[in-house]
Amino acid sequence: MLARPLVFLAIALALAGCSGYKRPPTAFHEVLTQPYRLDSSDRLRVIVFGQPDLSNSYVVDQAGYISMPLVGNVAARGRTQQELAGAIAVALRKGYLRDPDVSVEVDQYRPIFVMGEVQAAGQYPYVAGMTVQNAIATAGGFSPRAEQAGADITRQINGEILNGRVPITDPVRPGDTIYIRERLF
Repeated sequence: MLARPLVFLAIALALAGCSGYKRPPTAFHEVLTQPYRLDSSDRLRVIVFGQPDLSNSYVVDQAGYISMPLVGNVAARGRTQQELAGAIAVALRKGYLRDPDVSVEVDQYRPIFVMGEVQAAGQYPYVAGMTVQNAIATAGGFSPRAEQAGADITRQINGEILNGRVPITDPVRPGDTIYIRERLF
C-alpha cells in the first residue's frame, strides 16, 4: 500500500528534474539593450583621420588588447567602441598627434558556437540581429532528436559566465554558446 504513493512521488520528482528549466538571470536580457562591449576575437576598424598609416584593422587579442603603431597595446576588452576611440586618442596625444580624431567600428564580431542536437555543430560568424533560430539554421537545422522549443545559452557578461534557457526567438550576442538539448521522447 505504501509502495504506490512512493512510486508516484519518485516519478514526479524524476519528471521535475528532467525539465531542467532555469530562468535566465535579469542581466542576461538587460545586456541586449546596452551598448556593445568589445572582447577577444572582435576585429575592429580603427580610423585616425588624416593618418593613413595608423588607420587599419586590428583584432582584440586573448588578453583583451589591440596593438597599434606608435602607442603599442591599448586595452579594448569591456570597452564600447566610443570608449576605445577615446583611449586611443588619449594615447596618441602623448607626444604623437596634437588633436587626433579617432573612430572605431566593429569590422567582424567574435563568433558564436552552436552545439548539441544540430546537423553541424561548430563555430559560426555572428551577424547583427541574429536569433537562436537563425543560429540553428546556420548550423544546418535541428537534428531529428532535437528538443525544438528552446535552447540553453551560455553568455559572458562583465566577466561573469551566465547560463539560461530561452525560446528560439531570443536574440543572440557575439561570443554566445548555444546548446540544443536532446528531446526525451
